Amino acid sequence: MNNRGINFRTLLFFFVLIPVMFFGLLYSLLVNIIDPTGDSFHKITAWWGRFSAKLFGISIEVTGQENYSPDHNYLVISNHAGMADIPLLLGSMHLNLRFVAKEELGKIPIFGHVIKQAGFVMIKRGQNREALKSLLAASEVLKNGRSVHIFPEGTRSVDGKLLPFKRGAFLVAQKGGVPVLPVTIIGSHLITPKKSLRINKGKIRIIIAPPLQPAKFNSVEELRDVSSRIIENNLTRYSNN
Repeated sequence: MNNRGINFRTLLFFFVLIPVMFFGLLYSLLVNIIDPTGDSFHKITAWWGRFSAKLFGISIEVTGQENYSPDHNYLVISNHAGMADIPLLLGSMHLNLRFVAKEELGKIPIFGHVIKQAGFVMIKRGQNREALKSLLAASEVLKNGRSVHIFPEGTRSVDGKLLPFKRGAFLVAQKGGVPVLPVTIIGSHLITPKKSLRINKGKIRIIIAPPLQPAKFNSVEELRDVSSRIIENNLTRYSNN
C-alpha cells in the first residue's frame, strides 16, 4: 500500500470509523442473537453506509430507484472499483441486502462471525467445485426472501473500467429464481484508489437498471453478457454526463 497517500480522511477512518465499527460489531453480536434473520443487522449496516458517506464528504446520486421494489428481492450485480462500494450500496439501496464476500473476511475476529451470523455468504476463490458450492449457497438466501449482492468481476478495477464478468453470479440468480438487478457505480475508484490508504471526498453515481428475468434468456452466459453490456453502457453514458 502507498502510505504516502494518507490524508485527513484516512485519519478519520482509523480514529472515528474503526471505533464506531468496533462498538457496532459488539452491539451486532447481541442483535444477531435476538434477531437471527439478519434483518436488524442490515438496518445497522445501512446506517453505517450513510454515516460513512457523510463522514468522508461523499455525495451520492442515485438514478433508477423506480426500477426496483423494496418489497421484492433480487440478485444485485454491479461493477467494483473501490472499497467504498459496499457501504455506499448498503446505505443507498432500499433492499434487505446481503453480500457475497471473499472467504478471508469471514476469518476476521468478531467481524467475520457477525457477518456470517447475519447471512452474508463467504466464497472461496477460484473456479473449483468448492468455490461454486459456496457461491450457490447465496441462492438459499434468495429463496428465503432476502436480496443478495455479488460483484461478478471478482475483484476491484484499478481505473474504473469494467472487467470481464464471471458466470457464477448468474447461476445464483437462476437457482434462486429471482430477477437480476444490474447496478452501475461511477466514481468509487477515485474515492478509495486501489493499493492506497488515501480516501478522497467526491461524488458517486449509482445507476439502477430495470431487472432482468433469468427465464427469458437461453443460457447463463447470455444473461451474463447482457448484464455486462448494460453496466458497460451506463458507465459510458453517465460518466460523460
